[in-house]
Amino acid sequence: MISFLQQPGRLDAFKAGLRPPLVVQNAAPSARPYLHPMLAPDGLGCATENAPPHHPWQHGLYFGLNKVNGVGFWTERLRPKSAATDGTVNCTQLVTRLTGRSAQWTVTASWRGLNGEEILADSTDWTLTADVDRYWLDVSWRLTAAIDVQFGQYPYGGMFLRMPLHEEADPCLLSSEGATSHEAAEGQRAQWLAVAVALRERMALPADRQHVCIALLDHPSNPEHPTPWRADNKFGIGPSRCVAGPWQLTAGASAVFRHRILVTIGRPNSTLIEASYKAFTGKTPCQLQSL
Repeated sequence: MISFLQQPGRLDAFKAGLRPPLVVQNAAPSARPYLHPMLAPDGLGCATENAPPHHPWQHGLYFGLNKVNGVGFWTERLRPKSAATDGTVNCTQLVTRLTGRSAQWTVTASWRGLNGEEILADSTDWTLTADVDRYWLDVSWRLTAAIDVQFGQYPYGGMFLRMPLHEEADPCLLSSEGATSHEAAEGQRAQWLAVAVALRERMALPADRQHVCIALLDHPSNPEHPTPWRADNKFGIGPSRCVAGPWQLTAGASAVFRHRILVTIGRPNSTLIEASYKAFTGKTPCQLQSL
């Protein structure tokens, strides 16, 4: 069972028998919405990182874009060379629903340009379900254009995950296409991509329980599916339509992106991830043809 505690600017989602919250939705009115912390399924250790020194504009699990009518919605004016062309993303509403084993909420935001004009509105629907040694979040992210919008080609943009790295993190990566390094996964199409890191709080546990794995699953209904992926040299990952090329929305039109985020204990387990993929999509992952 999942329970909620809603406070100004945030929503805490608790798994029965665990404290602190399993997942926190940050939704301050003057900031981008994001999930952090996201704990290990057993509550021991935080599997996401907020504002790391190497990328202070990154926040656990979040959405961002670049080259939106020439405006950036990624670096939050924290990177000097892009600050002059950065817009803002501000939360506008947070609504919750509880339904048995699952918990649901919706967060909306306004994406505004250099002069404060609205370019995009987004609405993100989350469903959190917890099991004994795993949990998953199903998400539907809807972007609606307030004006005609051109999205430029870019190496990343969309949903993005940042996990914590430290000297003993021993990060490992696996994609549905068999990539096991960020170099092999970068820019390549895949139906899912997973990263696992050993968390400091778990180092005293048996070796097979030190890592926590987060897999991002791409739904077949998404534009450009199977989507190309960003996989950076610090193991940040995200599916990105923008890698494939420019795209556009006319005023009033929407684009919807669906994903599952699966959080498990241990290194990436392809059998477990593919079973979750099939449950999420109704399809079994298959090997892609070479691009």
